[in-house]
Amino acid sequence: MSTLAPTTAHGLDALVERASAAEGVGELFRSAAERLRRLVPFDGAVWVATDPATSLPSAPTITVNMGEPSRSMSRGECMALWQREFQELDVIPYRELVEAETPVGALRMATRGRPTRSPRYRQMLKWKGFEDELRAAFRANGQAWGLLSLFREDVGAPFDASELDLVAKLSDPLGEAIRAQWLRGSAPQGEQQGPGLMLLSPDGDLISANDEALGWLEEMPPDPWNRCLVNVGGDLERQLPLVVFSTLSRARTGAVAGERGTARVRLRTATGRWVICHASCMSTPGGEMGNTALVIEPAKGSEIAPIIVEAYELSAREREITVLIARGIGTAEIAERLFLSAHTVRDHVKAIFEKVGVSSRGELVARLFAEHYAPVHFASDAHQGI
Repeated sequence: MSTLAPTTAHGLDALVERASAAEGVGELFRSAAERLRRLVPFDGAVWVATDPATSLPSAPTITVNMGEPSRSMSRGECMALWQREFQELDVIPYRELVEAETPVGALRMATRGRPTRSPRYRQMLKWKGFEDELRAAFRANGQAWGLLSLFREDVGAPFDASELDLVAKLSDPLGEAIRAQWLRGSAPQGEQQGPGLMLLSPDGDLISANDEALGWLEEMPPDPWNRCLVNVGGDLERQLPLVVFSTLSRARTGAVAGERGTARVRLRTATGRWVICHASCMSTPGGEMGNTALVIEPAKGSEIAPIIVEAYELSAREREITVLIARGIGTAEIAERLFLSAHTVRDHVKAIFEKVGVSSRGELVARLFAEHYAPVHFASDAHQGI
């Protein structure tokens, strides 16, 4: 890569420093967008956090100058755009950038000045008034933690090699910054409510619950015939969904049997978000079973991938291969990574297709996104514009 001019290098360092000091992934994106625009001018941009296990878009998403009526997109249009991303052959798809030696690319450069070769340009960019797109993946530890698209309107000013070079220099430091946010508990899942805490007595009465817990209970899937009542101040006022009540019961049963009094389950709310529900029984000073704490909190992206593959009853090997397929890795490389023959990998892929009910890799990834990531990605509080 070329050496940057001192002023540009200083601007790049300041961008990374400010972004790394941000509170949350959304603020990181906003800070980086503001400073990047001074170094690489653009007319619109989309910053997307991804699940590092699968490289699929999660949340939050930050858009820049995309709120005008001519540029805004409905949820249906956005969904169709992602479906095309997974299923159509196009230039510089995100899945290739995630695995590429240099994780950046530009539409006009990739098509040698003939953007109409790209279905994405013909079906979306042209109609939104954009003539070029620069894409990048932010990576850390060999995984993608975020994606970026910059757009330009001027057909005479496409993104050039020096600008791609500059954005490429951001891949690792911003990938590490997003990863650090994830590890600090600010996982890219949008501005969701925090953990809910409920405390129940040994008799099963609800002693207390914070507002977040009551909010999560309202989001539980409807199961009117399978809800279990718990006492609140002597009155039967609260209902717990069966899956929550069973988690509580398993923890208490284990404590009574002298085993570890804990239980944990992953479940999906009525709004499509994945949460973790875990219960833990406490002991009195005399060794008897005391109160039970029940916590409901958002599932981190690293916990969503196992949920996906478990939902289709895939084997351990099939789960590994499904995650690699979602990241855009081909048969030969999957075989090399897992020390299998290409023939064996193809057999596993065939079995995966049959279990999930798809006929191609693109369909498989599109199904995973539609059923498990889209509800989080398109949540009303996950998309913000600046």
